[in-house]
Amino acid sequence: GSFWHEPLQNMDNAELFESEESDLMRDLAILPRQSAVRKINELVKRIRKVKTLAYIIGHLKSQMPAVMGKDKKQQKLIGDMPNVFRTIMKKHNLAPGDFPDINKFSEKLKDTRFSEFHSLKLDQIQLLEDCLSSHLPKLMEELPSEKDSPETLKAKYSTGRVDNTYVPVPTGAGKFGKADNSAMASNPFGAAEDADEYWALEESAERLKESFEALGPQGGFLSPQTAKEVLVKTGLQKEQLRQIWALSDIDRDGYFDHHEYVVAMFLCDAVMQKGRPIPAELPMSVIPPSKRSLLKERGGGFF
Repeated sequence: GSFWHEPLQNMDNAELFESEESDLMRDLAILPRQSAVRKINELVKRIRKVKTLAYIIGHLKSQMPAVMGKDKKQQKLIGDMPNVFRTIMKKHNLAPGDFPDINKFSEKLKDTRFSEFHSLKLDQIQLLEDCLSSHLPKLMEELPSEKDSPETLKAKYSTGRVDNTYVPVPTGAGKFGKADNSAMASNPFGAAEDADEYWALEESAERLKESFEALGPQGGFLSPQTAKEVLVKTGLQKEQLRQIWALSDIDRDGYFDHHEYVVAMFLCDAVMQKGRPIPAELPMSVIPPSKRSLLKERGGGFF
């Protein structure tokens, strides 16, 4: 590894540094997957045990007589619990590991009344089956994976979705001095010479939260195309939109999160409704605290 943060003095290894950084950041991005997979596996075990227990209770209930001899039948079933388990296992194709400990289970059954058990509800069993066969596999697909591209990781791995942590996944090697305009390459309105970032007030963020969600953000982000369409609808000139994008896309990843969306809407309103010029630099009071470190690292100016 290296702690070198300046442009490379020798460009021969720039591609290698870019590749190594991308691999490292991708590995960091998928770390929470391991924790999530463990939790999902535990959930699967619990669902399978609940389903098995439901079959057992339903079977015991179905074996009880309607009127006479309930206590005698219950004692017989408890004494024949190994055969009861085998019957249920074969009938419903269940795994032996999903069954409770037979001795402890039999002891607990002695304090119950089988006739008061609820009958098996197949529709509820089907809900458990759907969870195992459909819902949980879909959830697994949403987790960050080492097979994902940087763009896919960006969509999956957003603030507030996985352990409330954001891990950037680099897509270029501009920090190593390979490209002069890489920071603005993701701006669909093109690059401009003097571009800084902008942050709207907290009140504006609360007011615009609903409209942001209505645009269907993926993983907490508006795609470049969606964000561009929103800005184009304002009717402002392309050069104005280019400047607004440059100010709003604070982390320069080409996507708008909620705060960056608020910045863009605030700027558009200032130009359209109040006739204000687009600022070149921003007061610290309107830059979101979570973004200020980015500007400091890049040497961005506050006033």
